[in-house]
Amino acid sequence: MMLQRVLLPLLLLLLPAASSAATNRTLVFILAGQSNMGGRGGATSGTWDGVVPPQCAPSPRILRLSPALRWEEAREPLHAGIDLHNVLGVGPGMPFAHAVLHSHAFPPGTVVGLVPCAQGATPITAWSRGTQLYQRMLTRTRAALADCAGQGKLAALLWYQGEADTIRREDAQLYTRRMETFLRDVRRDLDMPDLLVIQVHLVKPFHFTIPSIVYFSCSFSHYI
Repeated sequence: MMLQRVLLPLLLLLLPAASSAATNRTLVFILAGQSNMGGRGGATSGTWDGVVPPQCAPSPRILRLSPALRWEEAREPLHAGIDLHNVLGVGPGMPFAHAVLHSHAFPPGTVVGLVPCAQGATPITAWSRGTQLYQRMLTRTRAALADCAGQGKLAALLWYQGEADTIRREDAQLYTRRMETFLRDVRRDLDMPDLLVIQVHLVKPFHFTIPSIVYFSCSFSHYI
């Protein structure tokens, strides 16, 4: 139910473009952030248990951009070869893609293309313009669109990050400003001033509860 509520504004924004598009249109989603986006489901004991829930099952209509910058059928762990030096498991990308397809808001044959970019344990400063993670995200996004044969549309940036910024009070207090700068840079560098951003709201209390993260998550519509 929560995922459906998140998808509603997204579908309303994308429906006009998708309705007139060819049936093999690819909706491209950037997946960025830290470990929760990278996927740790079933991997809490140091190894992945290999369990793939039905919501994460592969589909010929769900692709991922590989580390080699080529589209391939998406399978868990979705961030394999991307979220480096970590034990990976199930993440939110595949359920999100299935929810988009099951919404029936798009023509038959529409494909969801996921661009995994997350890296575990990274603070938002590791994603600032000019960093390795920022540049990798831009490179992978551009490669994903170039490999769509003119049928790709960058639909949204899905952002799940913030826990690493709860350790120091200073980082918590600066989070909103840093996030706003990050989004302005991404939109400018991708030449998409209206790029939709979907940010996951952190609700679990950590070292410092961050009002700025809560505020930004609840007010992201200001940036759509």
